Amino acid sequence: MVRWVQMALFLVWSVSAESVSGEFLEFSTDMPINNVVQDPATGLLYLGAVNAIYQLDASLKLEARAVTGPKKDARSCTPPVSTCVTTELKDTNNINKLLLVHPTNRSLIVCGSVYRGICSLLNLNNVNEQIYYSDSKGERTYAASIDENVSVVGVMATFQLKDDPDKKPFDVFLIGKGYGGHEDNPKLITTRILENYKEWVVFESIVEASPVQAIPYPPLYQHQFRFAFKDTGFVYFLFSRTLGGAENFTFVSRLCEKDEGYYSYTELQLSCRKNGVQYNKVQAAYITEPGKELARAMQDSGQYGTVTVWDKVLFIVASRDGEDATDSALCMYPLKRINERVEDILNACYTENGKIGGQQAVYSPYKSITDNPLEQNRCGAEFLRYPLASRPQFALQAEAIFTRKGHGHLTAVAIAVENDHTIAFLGNSLGEVVKVTKVPVQLCHLKTDCMSCMAQKDPYCGWCVLEGRCTRRSECSRAEEKNGWLWSSRKECVKIVSFHPPNLSCKKSQQVEINIPSLPSIRDFDRIQCRINSFQSKAVMVDSMVRCLLPPPYELPATPPHQDFVAVPLKVLVNDSVEVASRNFEFYNCAAAIRKAENTPCTACVSRLWACQWNTADHTCSDLNDAETGPNIIKHKQAKNCPRFENPDPILIPVGHKTRISFEGVNLEAYKFTIGTELMKQFEDDVKAEDGPFYSFSGYMFSYDKTQEASILFHIKEKNTDKKIDSTLNVTLYNCSLGREDCSLCKNADLKYQCVWCPQTRSCVFEKLCSTVELQECPDPGISAIIPRYGPLNGGISVTIKGSNLGIQKEDIKHITVAGVPCIQQEEKYSVSTSVVCEIGEVDPKGPLEGAVEVEVKGGKKGTSSVFFTYRDPKPLAVYPDKGPKEGGTLITITGNQLHTASKEDIAITVGGVPCQGFGEQITCKVGKYPSEKVPSDVLPVKVHYGKRTETQVSAAFQFSNNPVITDYQPRDSFDCGGRRIMVMGSGFDLIQKATMRVMVTADEGPVQEFVEEAVSKNDSMLLFLSPAVNRTSDSQMITSIHLDSYTKELKPFEYHTNPIFYKLSKDVIIENSVFIVTGRGFSKAMTAKEAQAFLGDVSCNVNTLQDDKLFLDPPTTTPRSRSKRQRRDVTSELLDLLIKFGNGEWVVGSVRYERKYEVKLDKIIIPAVVVPMLLIIAISIVCYRRKSQQAEREYEKVKHQLENLEESVRDRCKKEFTDLMIEMEDHTNDLSEGRIPFLDYKTYTDRVFFLPSKDGANDVMITGKLDIPEARKATVAQALNQFSNLLNSKTFLITFIRTLEARSDFNARAKVYFASLLTVALHGKLEYYTDIMRTLLLGLMEEYVQSKNPKLMLRRSETVVERMLCNWMSICLYQFLKDSAGEPLYKLFRAIKHQIEKGPVDSQVKKAKYTLNDTGLLGDDVEYSMLTLQVLVQGEGPDITPVKVLDCDTISQVKEKIIEQVYKNLPYSQRPKVESVTLEWRPGSTGQILSDLDVTSQKEGRWRHLNTLAHYNVRDNATLVLSRVLHTQQSYDQNHDNHEERNALLEDDKVFHLVRPADELDEMKSKRGSIKDKSMTKAITEIYLTRLLSVKGTLQQFVDDFFRSVLCSGTVVPPAVKYFFDFLDEQALKHENVDEETIHIWKTNSLPLRFWVNILKNPHFIFDVHVTEVVDASLSVIAQTFMDACTKSEHKLSRDSPSNKLLYAKEISTYKKMVDEYYKGIRQMVPVSDQDMNTHLAEVSRAHTDKLNTQVALHQLYQYASKYYKEIVLSLDEDPAAQSKQLTLRLQQIAAALENKVTDL
Repeated sequence: MVRWVQMALFLVWSVSAESVSGEFLEFSTDMPINNVVQDPATGLLYLGAVNAIYQLDASLKLEARAVTGPKKDARSCTPPVSTCVTTELKDTNNINKLLLVHPTNRSLIVCGSVYRGICSLLNLNNVNEQIYYSDSKGERTYAASIDENVSVVGVMATFQLKDDPDKKPFDVFLIGKGYGGHEDNPKLITTRILENYKEWVVFESIVEASPVQAIPYPPLYQHQFRFAFKDTGFVYFLFSRTLGGAENFTFVSRLCEKDEGYYSYTELQLSCRKNGVQYNKVQAAYITEPGKELARAMQDSGQYGTVTVWDKVLFIVASRDGEDATDSALCMYPLKRINERVEDILNACYTENGKIGGQQAVYSPYKSITDNPLEQNRCGAEFLRYPLASRPQFALQAEAIFTRKGHGHLTAVAIAVENDHTIAFLGNSLGEVVKVTKVPVQLCHLKTDCMSCMAQKDPYCGWCVLEGRCTRRSECSRAEEKNGWLWSSRKECVKIVSFHPPNLSCKKSQQVEINIPSLPSIRDFDRIQCRINSFQSKAVMVDSMVRCLLPPPYELPATPPHQDFVAVPLKVLVNDSVEVASRNFEFYNCAAAIRKAENTPCTACVSRLWACQWNTADHTCSDLNDAETGPNIIKHKQAKNCPRFENPDPILIPVGHKTRISFEGVNLEAYKFTIGTELMKQFEDDVKAEDGPFYSFSGYMFSYDKTQEASILFHIKEKNTDKKIDSTLNVTLYNCSLGREDCSLCKNADLKYQCVWCPQTRSCVFEKLCSTVELQECPDPGISAIIPRYGPLNGGISVTIKGSNLGIQKEDIKHITVAGVPCIQQEEKYSVSTSVVCEIGEVDPKGPLEGAVEVEVKGGKKGTSSVFFTYRDPKPLAVYPDKGPKEGGTLITITGNQLHTASKEDIAITVGGVPCQGFGEQITCKVGKYPSEKVPSDVLPVKVHYGKRTETQVSAAFQFSNNPVITDYQPRDSFDCGGRRIMVMGSGFDLIQKATMRVMVTADEGPVQEFVEEAVSKNDSMLLFLSPAVNRTSDSQMITSIHLDSYTKELKPFEYHTNPIFYKLSKDVIIENSVFIVTGRGFSKAMTAKEAQAFLGDVSCNVNTLQDDKLFLDPPTTTPRSRSKRQRRDVTSELLDLLIKFGNGEWVVGSVRYERKYEVKLDKIIIPAVVVPMLLIIAISIVCYRRKSQQAEREYEKVKHQLENLEESVRDRCKKEFTDLMIEMEDHTNDLSEGRIPFLDYKTYTDRVFFLPSKDGANDVMITGKLDIPEARKATVAQALNQFSNLLNSKTFLITFIRTLEARSDFNARAKVYFASLLTVALHGKLEYYTDIMRTLLLGLMEEYVQSKNPKLMLRRSETVVERMLCNWMSICLYQFLKDSAGEPLYKLFRAIKHQIEKGPVDSQVKKAKYTLNDTGLLGDDVEYSMLTLQVLVQGEGPDITPVKVLDCDTISQVKEKIIEQVYKNLPYSQRPKVESVTLEWRPGSTGQILSDLDVTSQKEGRWRHLNTLAHYNVRDNATLVLSRVLHTQQSYDQNHDNHEERNALLEDDKVFHLVRPADELDEMKSKRGSIKDKSMTKAITEIYLTRLLSVKGTLQQFVDDFFRSVLCSGTVVPPAVKYFFDFLDEQALKHENVDEETIHIWKTNSLPLRFWVNILKNPHFIFDVHVTEVVDASLSVIAQTFMDACTKSEHKLSRDSPSNKLLYAKEISTYKKMVDEYYKGIRQMVPVSDQDMNTHLAEVSRAHTDKLNTQVALHQLYQYASKYYKEIVLSLDEDPAAQSKQLTLRLQQIAAALENKVTDL
């Protein structure tokens, strides 16, 4: 029942500014806040903090602040402070203890901890104005406590003096506080006056008595007051009290408000518990009305008595007792129940002799002669007993409705009522509260649909149905209508319950009635519609149902494959746009119903939910039509009338034996039938009719070796029509041989299988397959292995004996000996026939210690092992280390002789009796916990136990020492990002091998997470950790601990804070020698200025001061540069990232510019003072020198000067190129992680590899799949092609076919390649057969090359069909390897090359780039450029702007390409828009400008026209461009046509260039205009730019190495096809004498690296959906050539004349060659791949992909070759005896007649 109450009370946990997404108000203080109150009249807030009082308005804006401290004070000082000893006074924080609003005189009561707790009155309108304060009235005005740990509560009340009835009631406040020492007022509850009256002064206690007083027992009865309130004439205090100085208990006390002497004071103990756990220390409370739903739930629970919505309920949060207790709970007490129990106590005291229900309830009952003294004294009297308290057993009990374990106990509670429901807000004790936050707990508007609105279960929110919004109830205009507003915490969304009709044929359209029971009232002005996809129809309400028209069939989507219906969402809309409800409506397709069960089409048709019928005449499933009748029509739900075959006999069929099967036919007509199944392959047999309804099938000799049993479903067809008849003929195929490798296993088989052990074949077979009589007894046992092979002399360990024919049951084992010693069988470990386990006995040390194992089974048969078992004596000799902590966890290593003398299970290690877990040749184990209290222990022996009887030891080997001690740790908190340096101090750390800091994070929902960091450094007294980074939610609980081997110490307290938040920078300039401020919040929670780090570019900044909301940074003294060297070289205006690091957390808070303070002044000083005089001196020197020199000297100096100029020019260029070399490339893997690798599907991959290089390219018929065949002949052609496929499956025909074609001279190399690819697709369904053909042809090719004495040339080129077949075979077999392993590094390499090339200029005309690996594609001119970031908006695709990096020298087409790649980076290339299909518009102002490569503004130089670039249009950094699609309308066509004509007019007599003009014309023009000197200075020395090749190579080296490793590493996964084919080459090489290792190496290289990897490397678009440009292709070619060079055996001698590309990777070639050699060597050493394994793998590839390929098209294209060379093929077949016997010529003639009406001899 408590669960029900909890559901009615919503708990909002840990609501904070950081946990909500929305606007919130906040106010921060520098010191902790202790109390918060609100003036109900004005709404103003008042905060009582340390040393200050704050006045805030309703928006949390500061209106006034009163400073209350620190003050000069001392605990021994009695105010006024001027009378105290000055030397004792010190600055003391004034902690606010009490804050109360006194509404009568508009004042604020403020009590602090200084000056003995004296209070003051402040003005409510301005707290800076003090109304009253006096520190000279003595002890009677000391109200609060001076102890900061003692809480104080208070409540306003009125007081009436009985002695002065004429005096009107005046205002007082009652105060409750704990006792803070002898300086505190010992009265714990007092009443304080707020005006001077007679001899009383303001704040004086006006009641002499005290119901609760600390003296004389302050240590035994400690109080903590938590809450005070007033209700219906009574004042209540809630507090905890220690009884006898130990355990805490919670009490509520009550007294009358008008009580002058506390005579009515009565205490009642409150008990809050859950599942027997007591939460007996109150922490906070709240009193309010419960709300309608909670009141009803409390009433129904039966625990709280009668509870109405007007009754008040006291909510308390309490914790378990103890200083470190963090478990806490929430309990509820109706105030009515408290008052009733108090009344019961009073009545028991005064009228029932202190008893309730016969049990003593009070300690000292009152005895009176009157009946009931309370009748006239409801508020007590002086003559009655007071104060009163009940006994503990009469405490008011309450079951906790919410509990929380760990993570700080609950310390605050607040209650709100919304929509008759109650919400509890809870806070905990973690962290200091340093700000007040007004949080919008309801953020309804952020949820945009009903489901998400309901899912948040926010009690403030609900779904406004007819407005389609998530709102509060008050914000929904039709909330009061039925179902107009659905509350998120109870109701579900509006749902469509049903349709009538429930579904409909996809060929029909009609009205549908929609049942929506929870639909709100639809008024006359409301418009209601139905929408299915784009179809919309008007709806009407008919008898509370919505009726509307469904869409016509052509509006519906197609039925998905493998389904017989399409589900389409039907949405009901109100007022055009508001979706009220939605549900899928199903349109069924009867014709597709048979997809569900192709072997039972009739049953599948009529048994589905859909209204379908089956026509047995034409075997079709169609919509139910009542007009169609007759015996051939089977209606819906009449599956019993379907023609069908059932009840097969027998149901068990053995493999390899032809078994006759009979079955029953129902509702059949007299037709002929055929039967088949998948395992019969393409063979089908006739069905024989028997007597009556019975039929039979002569059987089939099945072959199946995958499992012991397999279920087979036969299909049956009409022989004439080839249509399937329903068949449920399901039999079980079984194989006796599988899993029964020996006689015993065979005899153990179930008798129903009739398996026998056949002595002739020595195998387990079906009994009819064995021609000899089965042996009655099995052969002798065989022993194949003994585990372990060594044991101790005393025996006692288990030995496992593995072999065959070791009996059928455990009782068959009669006797076992090991080395002649009896071994006792462990029967529970026996495995039939294959394994026996026994325990060896003790051996005589003088006898033989080695011998065979012998097993005797039933019948006297014996088996003896060929491997001997050896008894030996293990000797442990040493242990390291020799010390460890008492808690255990130390890893020790034991060394010695013959330690490996048992299996792991039989070895046990102890250290002084403490278990140690581990095993090995050198035993390494982890020591357990030492149980004794004596530490350090004696030096203990380490014992090794072997089995039950052998014990060896190392004496005095290990000593347990004291556990390490942790004495302190600093700091004690961290941000969630972790990385803060945590110093742990203590002793004994030198014994620890592994020290870790761990954080366990648990949440109410979800798994436990652990975050771990190992110690960074350690010595005996100090450990240094970096705090682990954690991932948690707002309700997570965390435990932080230090783990030292097995010793664990929890760090309490240790707190994690949410990461800080940084605000946007207010300025973007940092000036040298000035302070820069970074703002935010939460900085100081877990960070100090000393720890924090800041970086401006690549230079660190000193963090001068760190406050919670501000960081003060000292700018660097040296000029910083960007961390990314991709920035422009001009750093004077460079924006630099400002990075803040808190531990592991890094935040780039903005970009700023660095300026030196005296930059301009220094320039003005240096230029006139230094440079000008220097120039004058140089000029004078030159004049003097020239006058004194001779003419010859002048000429010499002139030549020398020219050489120096040339040298300086070269030096400058080299320096510039070196600078370019240091430019860093971005991390390519980031882009890769953001999106998936765009692998092509299998069909596209094979199409591109096989047929893209053909002459028709992408238009090849094999890629398009389109054949030009007349409709009338399609069926004939399809049947003939199937016959041709069968003919190709004849090995004799196919070999003859291939060799005949290859013998023709006009069958050229291109035709051979194309023919082989066609053959690969045609035979893809039988790759095992394809492989066999390829092997046969390869053997012939190999014989041919070997006989020609030149075997090394084999497989070098694709000059034969088989060589191309091999290439295709490799491509097929390595596709999955590409996807799983090599594809990712290849894609990264491609992306890296593309990125590196595009970061510099690329000439779009001459296809040369500044950054490339290919010297022929190197841009030899120094092109000036700068990088720009464009802000791109894609028209029609939302408001999002995408930043795109480009170069200002890029052509507009290049810019478009980069924009498309960035905007659509998550789409593969084929799905992206093409450059010509988009336009680019620049909008520098109010008007836009279309950018294009050529227009009327293009610059012209002679006959050359310069392509437009961004620099041409003067597009600046951060410019906004709009990308839009070209609309293919008539208007756009005309416009494009005009543009095209304009472009043609521009180019009519002109040539186009981009960056570089052709050299010949450039020189010609210059020779006409300039001197020879000008030409020499202008022309670049292009060889200088070869250094760029090194730059690019160095940047890409890691990517190249990664790809080579992925391909050439045999240590990882090697595709089985590679191992299989390399073994084939090795086997064939051994058969020929003139094939050496080098030749084998060449064969392997030609078959795999050269034939496959180089092809893929040069053509990444074969495997990825990408576009490879000519510039990228040039670099890929260099890497591909390097790969080829690495695979060759010959050494490449390099010289000065070698090509640059060869020189580039000269250093790495030797390394790569070693990789190739190791790769080939590793493959040779691998386990062989059998023919069976290879065929299984190939069959799986066939099964997975064949149906996707254009097999029929391939057959058709292959036949074209058969047709072209028809006569030659027929002649070759006629000459082949094998072909004649198989009538292959006749079959080819039949196919030719059918396919092309060829005249044959038929």
